[in-house]
Amino acid sequence: MGEPKRSFKGNKSALPSKPCTVCQRPMTWRKAWAKNWDEVKYCSEACRQQGKR
Repeated sequence: MGEPKRSFKGNKSALPSKPCTVCQRPMTWRKAWAKNWDEVKYCSEACRQQGKR
């Protein structure tokens, strides 16, 4: 996926998204995940903890 920063013009629907591996809710790209977007699996700390059980 290309750099989301270039295509983002105030429209969040243009950002990439993928489902959380635990709850299957869609996760939209965040700047904090820019360097490791391919490794992001969980939408929240709660899902991360539930996924490790």
